[in-house]
Amino acid sequence: MPADKIIGGSSASVATDRERFWTGKRKRFYATITGAGLIYAAASSLSDWRDTHTILINTTTSLPNWAFVLDKSHEPVRGALVFFDPPPSALMTAHFGAHPSAFGKRVYGVAGDVVTRVGRTFFVNGHPVSVAKATSTRGEPLALGPTGVIPRGCFYVGSGHKDGFDSRYAAIGWICMNRVFGTGTAIL
Repeated sequence: MPADKIIGGSSASVATDRERFWTGKRKRFYATITGAGLIYAAASSLSDWRDTHTILINTTTSLPNWAFVLDKSHEPVRGALVFFDPPPSALMTAHFGAHPSAFGKRVYGVAGDVVTRVGRTFFVNGHPVSVAKATSTRGEPLALGPTGVIPRGCFYVGSGHKDGFDSRYAAIGWICMNRVFGTGTAIL
């Protein structure tokens, strides 16, 4: 008796089962290859993202958020939140240690903008952006930051916080691209 009669099917059904088997195997193979390709593409994209982004945690009260995604691939624009390495100074060391964490401030002025000052109030292109205090929270005198045309590749940075330590003070001044880590987007 033929094998297909023993199993209870016809030779046509055996051929159909065999085709279904190979078709299913082929589909699984192509699905596996496609899945592997998608995983590779995602991993590649994640790797590219990792090369140009990082997560930063804010430990101060000068910014309202405590977690940020930092994009290292774009030059800051007016209004952007920029993270930078503050310039070294005795005042910086006294308040933040020899190796302070990154500072995060808002870009109020970009290259070509004009910074002016009346008394202790700073203006960018005629718009008031900040008022400088005379002394620090510890009573140290605070020298005023630069005025004039912001040089190419530099920024006037600040914050709305009354005790913000930013471009209104000489110890920070204009922040140039060689100090900038990137722009930040608040996530928490």
